Amino acid sequence: MNPSEIAKIAQIASALEVSGYPKPGNVHRTRDYDDMVFEDFVISGIVIGDTIREACTNVDVENPKLGKYILQAVAETDRWIKNNTNLGIVMMTTPIAVAAAISDSFDEIRDNVKLLMGNTSVDDACDLYDAINIADAGGMGDQDEYDVASDSAKQELKDNNQTMYDVLKISAPWDMLAREMTSDMPAVFEIGYPTYHELKEEKSQNDACVLTFLTILSQVPDTLISRKYGSDEALKISMMTRDLLNLKDEADFSDKLKEFDDYLFKNKYNPGTTADLTAASIFVSYLKSNF
Repeated sequence: MNPSEIAKIAQIASALEVSGYPKPGNVHRTRDYDDMVFEDFVISGIVIGDTIREACTNVDVENPKLGKYILQAVAETDRWIKNNTNLGIVMMTTPIAVAAAISDSFDEIRDNVKLLMGNTSVDDACDLYDAINIADAGGMGDQDEYDVASDSAKQELKDNNQTMYDVLKISAPWDMLAREMTSDMPAVFEIGYPTYHELKEEKSQNDACVLTFLTILSQVPDTLISRKYGSDEALKISMMTRDLLNLKDEADFSDKLKEFDDYLFKNKYNPGTTADLTAASIFVSYLKSNF
């Protein structure tokens, strides 16, 4: 697929994800937070376009430089928005985008994501750490091994020849995005994308986005919540989401949905990882439609 086309689809997916409302517990077009607002995410989705296009141009499969482009996109976002609005989206979108660029058909994308992630380098790992620090996003590597906040972290990566794939694999048990990127993206390709792709044919884009978000959250406890409040709380939110989804055909579903959004907002439960997975799912769906 043409790099410019892929970049446009990435921008569209980012815009559609943040626009979905009321997407429980997250910023959306009718809900701002104290430290970030809806427009921050719209801007963030626009400014990654040039980097995605560059990443998809003349791809070196043996050294795709995914970390370089993740860093580049986050640094460009930081020029415009002083919040971590899209690190997760960029981390998920970049390997999918580059995989699309080297695929002859949609069905090759998932295998090519695996191929590209396996060909990441130590430099990619160092660039990823820089991106995480620019975004000021904890949780990806803030454990004892290769602590992303440590001054010596990148030197340790080099000394131990740890690639981006390697460090994400270490983070996978407690970070859903790391798990997705090192295990063929099952939440995106097996839950999110199929759900959205079907729903967008029969419902509004907004409803398709929100229901996809809820479907992912109902099946995959959000690791941003679990890191803040523990795995039991994350599981509780997923179970509440499952109960809500069971009411999706009821006349008062929209009221119940807003109540759930208000509950999560009031109690500071922010399923941010689920939002990233939703954006990636929308991205994959539009790649499918335009391949």
